[in-house]
Amino acid sequence: MDMSMWVADTIASDAKRALPVLSFPAIQKMGITVKELIDSSEAQARAMKLIADAFPTAASVSFMDLSVEAEAFGSSIVVSDEEVPTVVGSIVDEDSDPDDLVVPEVGAGRTGLYIEAIRTVVGEISDRPVFAGMIGPFSLAGRLMDVNEVMILCYEEPELVKAVLEKCTSFLVEYARAFKDAGAHGVVVAEPLAGLLPPDLVSEFSTPYVRAIVDAVQADDFIVVYHNCGPSVVKAADAVVSTGAKAFHFGNAIDMQEILPLMPADVLVMGNVDPAGEIRLGTPESVRARTLEVIEACSGYPNFVISTGCDVPPMAPWENIQAFFDAASEPRA
Repeated sequence: MDMSMWVADTIASDAKRALPVLSFPAIQKMGITVKELIDSSEAQARAMKLIADAFPTAASVSFMDLSVEAEAFGSSIVVSDEEVPTVVGSIVDEDSDPDDLVVPEVGAGRTGLYIEAIRTVVGEISDRPVFAGMIGPFSLAGRLMDVNEVMILCYEEPELVKAVLEKCTSFLVEYARAFKDAGAHGVVVAEPLAGLLPPDLVSEFSTPYVRAIVDAVQADDFIVVYHNCGPSVVKAADAVVSTGAKAFHFGNAIDMQEILPLMPADVLVMGNVDPAGEIRLGTPESVRARTLEVIEACSGYPNFVISTGCDVPPMAPWENIQAFFDAASEPRA
């Protein structure tokens, strides 16, 4: 699939399909728990196929499970039946020697399961692109070092943070290559922690490392979708664009009307109905109203694609998800 052409065609189309980050709610129809889902490549592939069959998404998006890569490095995680896994504690601190941090092989922990799920599902979903999901470099470093501590260490121990970032990036480059080799048409790189940094630190501690992933894997047949849901993204728009990704996905802490004018016209810009506050906790009526509100506000930008602000929670009501798609497909005046 020519993904450069897919991006261009999507921008040129008057009738754009929604592209939410939507996979985990499939557990409701499958009768399984989040833990059972994340421990099985076969279940992950079935979940992605179920969502693709149920909803007219512009692409099939894998799981935004930001614990996978940290776990492969040795971090501890907490898994529950109905919530996305989280990382607890840290394995690197200000007294650590970064040389002691071992870069895992791709396939370590559950990374192999996620790669195999993509390899399976690309043979089953042929009418749209399939995007894998992975964490971004600074967000991974934050999970290894503690998300609060890493902010302080950017100022107090910048060389330590950069040494950890180099190791994170070397792993993530190979992880992205493995997804590409498995047949994915792109990868969504989630870098939310960088959205809490001031613009100069985004340029120093995130952009060059994301750019290394983009430069390693992005081509006509494979694109990088950059995701950030942090509130400082608008001020750091230049640093975000400098990653070189061909598509950008922004969370609901960001005003799409503020970020869209700052983005190139030839990249996709996606967002940003609140997945937790609206799709998980709202009603079909409120989801429809908010979806239409976002679409109307962004209608002047051909490169805008309606999406959720982040990953839709596993237990989001199915009727709310349907209301999102119904609103997204309503004819425009």
